[in-house]
Amino acid sequence: MEHSQQPYRKSLAHRGYIEGVTLHDKTTNKPLCHYFGGLRYGLPPSQRWHRAQKLPDSYTYGSQTQPGRCPGTTNVCPQPSFLNLSFGDNWDEDCFQCNVWVPTGTPPPGGWPVLFFIHGGFLQFGSPNTFSAAELLGDARAAFDAIVVMPAYRVGIFGFLASSELAADAAPGAVPGNQGFWDQRLALEWTRDHAALLGGNPAQITIAGYSAGAYSVFYQLAYDLGLPDHRALVKQACIFSNSPATQPRSAAAAQAQFDEVLDALHIPRSLPPPDKLARLRALPAKTLLAAATAVPTHQFRPWSDDDFVSARLFAAFDDGSFARRLAARRVRILTGECRDERHLYASWFPPTANSPAALRARLLADYHRPAVDALMRLYYGPSGDALPAGCADWDVDAFGRVYADMQPRPRRRRASRLPLPH
Repeated sequence: MEHSQQPYRKSLAHRGYIEGVTLHDKTTNKPLCHYFGGLRYGLPPSQRWHRAQKLPDSYTYGSQTQPGRCPGTTNVCPQPSFLNLSFGDNWDEDCFQCNVWVPTGTPPPGGWPVLFFIHGGFLQFGSPNTFSAAELLGDARAAFDAIVVMPAYRVGIFGFLASSELAADAAPGAVPGNQGFWDQRLALEWTRDHAALLGGNPAQITIAGYSAGAYSVFYQLAYDLGLPDHRALVKQACIFSNSPATQPRSAAAAQAQFDEVLDALHIPRSLPPPDKLARLRALPAKTLLAAATAVPTHQFRPWSDDDFVSARLFAAFDDGSFARRLAARRVRILTGECRDERHLYASWFPPTANSPAALRARLLADYHRPAVDALMRLYYGPSGDALPAGCADWDVDAFGRVYADMQPRPRRRRASRLPLPH
């Protein structure tokens, strides 16, 4: 559907004024929704790989005569291109912004419910700018009267790099790594704090996501369950076509990946930690990204920092204590998967050769060695080199199938007590 638009100005009380647009159906001129693009939810950190900062109480978007203008899109964290998605012209590590769609008309008593939706992309790429909620909000048949908030966040090496060097460099009380998850959390807290100003109900926020967005929702939920009740934000969640496969990597694995990056950039491991970080921070994002996609462990994923990600998260999942906390909080979860997800998964950094060794090497970029060894035996026989009947090759078909089995399916089915076919 093509849109026409006109400026729309809104007061956010102590935050001042913002100016987005009202989107209309270009054919009928029917108003579909109000839209604010690139609305800031946090301030950038002082240095690369530090945490973004909450907006201070004194922060304002603009005045009535000079409102903060947000008719466009968020900035996009530097990232590799994938299929027909490329954001190179709009890269900016200051991506602490969100896109917001608001229904037209008068809010109901208490405000509209809020859908906080996290974009996917393997935690390596993606942006909220490839989606629009305008048709959904403007279609009376959908009866979808809710505010939609989609945040940008740091991905790949910018969002999930960790090491002892970064630990020594972190702010007091902060643990390095998992920056992308902390960005999402900051945006979620911003949504709670600003929902009422947009006409929403801060007590009715649903957190949702697809693919890596669903993976993120799980970890946001898991983090939330570790907080005292009065600080909890998540009451219901939609987890679409992804799930956690294994306990996130250890500190040693995170360090090994960091060292691979140093080697790829010809930065001596023998340098003092501050010098290593100074060299890394001085590099253009494009140079850093090129090295990150060239190392053997080219997938930058969360680690078990025991801060955002509990070191015994999967033990809690398996012994039932995770489910008991969910029940005690009365959290509602809607979950499901795309049946043919494997075709997309097969195209993301496929194995470099049509062989079991190349498949194993590719899986090691995502999962720890014991899990990969177990997978190879389970799927491909005791020696890990027997291609299953009906599987065409190692680098596309076998890879897509096992990768999809590890991501969208196993934990989701286990959690919902559905059988897991082999």
